[in-house]
Amino acid sequence: MPHDGHHHEPDGSHTPEDGWKHTGVRVIPGDQLDTNTAQTPGMNRAAAINAARVGAQKIWAGTVHIHPNAKTGAHHHGELESVIYIVSGRARMRWGEKLEFVAEAGPGDFIFVPPFVPHQEINASTDETLRCVLVRSDNEAVVVNLDIEPVEKPEEVLWIDPIHKTGGV
Repeated sequence: MPHDGHHHEPDGSHTPEDGWKHTGVRVIPGDQLDTNTAQTPGMNRAAAINAARVGAQKIWAGTVHIHPNAKTGAHHHGELESVIYIVSGRARMRWGEKLEFVAEAGPGDFIFVPPFVPHQEINASTDETLRCVLVRSDNEAVVVNLDIEPVEKPEEVLWIDPIHKTGGV
């Protein structure tokens, strides 16, 4: 049987030789994130969980800060799915081929961005930094920055969810 550094139990589990001490759960302190990741103008992305830092194979996670009144450039993330969780501040998302759709989210809200959707993040507050946690469906932070001129008056899309059954902002 080839030796791959793992001890194989009859039940199919594979415990590494260190018994998971160094290869198991990892804590990444919030002040030790890696800003050497793909960037979009107007926002600061920092990686917490990726292949390089912890050996993640299927996800990427980190933080995004957008300064008061700031807007990112239009971009998409290729084949990746993205989840954005709003920690503090007010997010305005624009999306579509001409960024013609808009919705807002606040603390505690989640935003899902499907693959290849052109979008723009906007800090809807003039005085508070927008702080988000970002999770993507692959370990590489793919960012394709787009040359799209945002529309002036986008169509507003109301959130439809269990709380806003008829659509609310």
